[in-house]
Amino acid sequence: MEILNQILYWISTGLMIPVMLILCFFFIRALLAIGGFYGLYQKQLKSRKFLDEYLLQIERKGIERSELEDDTMISSFVEKLINSRSAVFRDKVLDDYEIEMSRKLTSSKRMSKLGPVLGLLGTLIPMGPALVGLASGDIGSMAQNMQVAFSTTVVGLVVGAIGFLLTEIKQGWFAKELSNLTYIADLITEENEKKKEQILN
Repeated sequence: MEILNQILYWISTGLMIPVMLILCFFFIRALLAIGGFYGLYQKQLKSRKFLDEYLLQIERKGIERSELEDDTMISSFVEKLINSRSAVFRDKVLDDYEIEMSRKLTSSKRMSKLGPVLGLLGTLIPMGPALVGLASGDIGSMAQNMQVAFSTTVVGLVVGAIGFLLTEIKQGWFAKELSNLTYIADLITEENEKKKEQILN
């Protein structure tokens, strides 16, 4: 039993440096994500403006098959929808959009989940050496390990909070865009059905 305890202790203490390195990596990623958020927000404003103007246009003139003079990512999906002739293809376009948005959320979701996990690992791993230091009367060693434990907790929670906030904001944006794309697809289906009825009548 003593040997098994020693093996587990060595494994856990050996994980400390990798955990700290990975946590530092995620913290840098979180800072970069915050830095890039402004650019992403500007792109989102441009996409929202394009969609609002396009929805207003189709409300007045109806849907016209054409190439859109816009370079936002959302416009490429809109263009595929309005130039499609198959309901199945429109469903595929909407599915592709969801997949693309899910891919864009991967990084922030990973931070929101792994940040607290790494922080918890960074808290628990030094506790063993800290207790050993306390038992042997080495207060300095105990204090150093406790400092590492609390520091990794804070950093892990910060990474998780940043990832969570970015994920929530992006999901709100993407849900709105998906709603608008679905609306456009439904309008196209409705117009096609009306044309079929006119031909039959």
